[in-house]
Amino acid sequence: MTIDLRPVGRALLLWGATLALAGCAGGMGDGDGGVDPLQGVPTPQVTSEPLAQPEVVGQGGVKVALVLPTSASGNAGAAAQSMKNAAELALSEFNQPDIQLVVKDDRGSAQGAQAAVNEATDEGAKLVIGPLFAHSVQGAGQAARGRGVPLIGFSTDANVASRGVYLLSFLPESDVQRVVSYAVAQGKRSFAALLPENGYGAVAEAAFQQAVSRAGGRVVAIERYPADRAKMPEPVARVSSALNQADALFIPDGADNIPTLVGLLASNGVNTKRVQLLGTGLWDDPALARDASLAGAWFAAPDSAGFRSFAQRYRAKYGSEPVRTASLAYDATSLVAAIVKMQGAAGLTDQTFTNPSGFSGVDGVFRFRNDGVNERGLAVYRIQPGGATVISPASRSFDGQTAQAN
Repeated sequence: MTIDLRPVGRALLLWGATLALAGCAGGMGDGDGGVDPLQGVPTPQVTSEPLAQPEVVGQGGVKVALVLPTSASGNAGAAAQSMKNAAELALSEFNQPDIQLVVKDDRGSAQGAQAAVNEATDEGAKLVIGPLFAHSVQGAGQAARGRGVPLIGFSTDANVASRGVYLLSFLPESDVQRVVSYAVAQGKRSFAALLPENGYGAVAEAAFQQAVSRAGGRVVAIERYPADRAKMPEPVARVSSALNQADALFIPDGADNIPTLVGLLASNGVNTKRVQLLGTGLWDDPALARDASLAGAWFAAPDSAGFRSFAQRYRAKYGSEPVRTASLAYDATSLVAAIVKMQGAAGLTDQTFTNPSGFSGVDGVFRFRNDGVNERGLAVYRIQPGGATVISPASRSFDGQTAQAN
């Protein structure tokens, strides 16, 4: 049975055994002052400042730790604040949740995250929401497992997931599987890929090869390009020469590089009206949706309607725009509040979180596998004048679908 928790005004409706929430994603860093292996966003430097007193949100009887890099500066600090606001919004929209969120600063480090979880569980926390960065999730997960409490983290690095350490994030593997399977259903059989030489590209490559094989297609060419744009023309030329054998070209990158790569393809004589361009959720960007050179391209991403509604309510409460990962904290908080409402703190178990029917959130349906990785219902979009349009709606349930093998 799908748990479905949808806010209507300031109320939350429960339909039978269904519970509807809200969700999104993304791990952002790995290593002190380093770079996330998947997204390339610098992590905050570890601070030596004394930890601030933890903030408490809500007055319920079940304590839940919200672990974020609240003392970080720059984008990481802004993300932490927005995600904390989203968690607070979830509680305000829930009908009398029996939850008390205790906000803990992880200092942007694995050690800080571990200490935050130990401190929170010493204070009686029954579950951990967060952290945000891959290395912090790893440290926090070790502590949480040692204390016997589940954790819902936000990293996009599937390597830090495990039973009891669940990732509520948009994983590149899901995007790749969705867009490739859709392409095959539309008659595409031969695929090429142009991949960035980074962690995201490596994960996307493995998922691409697996998805094409699973769908009965074939990979005719794979080329990788460096971050240095001056060195991009050579691999683009090599893949271009192989595209006479391909029905589709997969490019898992974002708005910073896609226009350059598509321009280089055109200069090599590639007709993108004949070879179908495919992308991941990184293409879910207004800058790409308006790019005429990408007209007709397909990419997989969550249905955006739910996030637009969430963002409107967030703006009304806080007077600012939420970061895209904010709905992730909203969903996690709503999910925990709903489980506690239905089953009490005793319901915060692996069996509950790995319900094969999953949950329905702001960004669509999702479920956790036994290994802690999630699966999501994603839409397929086509870029066209005026923006991206859904051409294959996201699934609204997992009914009859078996979870992918671990």
